[in-house]
Amino acid sequence: MGCSALGNLYRPMSDGDAAATVAAALAAGVRYFDVAPHYGFGMAERRLGAALKLADRSTVILSTKVGRILSPTQMAGARHGFVDADPFEPVFDYTFEGVLASYRSSLERLGTTRVELLLAHDLGKLTHGEAAEEYTQQFLKGGYRALCQLKVEGRIDLIGIGVNEIDICHRLLDDIALDVILLAGRYTLLEQDALPLLDRCAQLGVRVIVGGPFNSGLLVENPDSGSLHYDYGKAPARLVSRVASLRSICAEYSTPLPAAALRFPLGHPAVACVLPGFAGPAQVEQAVAWNETSIPAAFWPALKDAQLLAPGAPYPVGS
Repeated sequence: MGCSALGNLYRPMSDGDAAATVAAALAAGVRYFDVAPHYGFGMAERRLGAALKLADRSTVILSTKVGRILSPTQMAGARHGFVDADPFEPVFDYTFEGVLASYRSSLERLGTTRVELLLAHDLGKLTHGEAAEEYTQQFLKGGYRALCQLKVEGRIDLIGIGVNEIDICHRLLDDIALDVILLAGRYTLLEQDALPLLDRCAQLGVRVIVGGPFNSGLLVENPDSGSLHYDYGKAPARLVSRVASLRSICAEYSTPLPAAALRFPLGHPAVACVLPGFAGPAQVEQAVAWNETSIPAAFWPALKDAQLLAPGAPYPVGS
């Protein structure tokens, strides 16, 4: 379960609804939760920690992220996509000291002594533009050393990055060892531009967590809604058309498009899991139903024949 919605992403959620969402996920068998200080500026971590107090922590895998320090602010309203979130402003900091300080604060909000995975958040040009290389160097010379120290000390199990772009993954793999890459929205049923990266990860033994399997909504939203989203913005016409083609083949094989979207990334040997986000118990229930949907074996070759999957992209077998 991706936990950005617990930080009031785009719309407010009550503490009660947040707790109910996590409880529903636990009841459905979800045991991996990903969060970050950026989500609601501490709110998502705080809510997740409170909800997990009722769970057996030894059965739960947690990941959170570093790269932003939360500074107190009096600003309110909608900020960075989060609505009525906690009174902090995120400040980028990938230094050695900044990573350690961020991790300490996350543990306090989560109410735990450690997390299993710790990920450097949002490195690369998509977030930082012309300052991307400066922050990359800050991480390579400082923050990465902090992650390695935490791992050696047994305070985390795995280190990695959580990003939305492909180039920074290759850039970092050229220089450092990573256990995990959380890649959001770049290897989905809609687009497989990250296939060479995933092939590289398979060769290196780097596990990939596929976030954003619905491409910010485009693969799950009602096509007649008039408001289709891609990469947290309005979906371009070319992708809306591509989704229509996917939907047509899904209809031919009686397969819900979201069910195929959840299942597809797992066909690649580098992919450890798929990470959808939930904003309410109903979304958990719906995702469970999609995940349990039987998909005809002929469905995936039909997508290949229609050139809706990249050449060489593996698909699930026996689903």
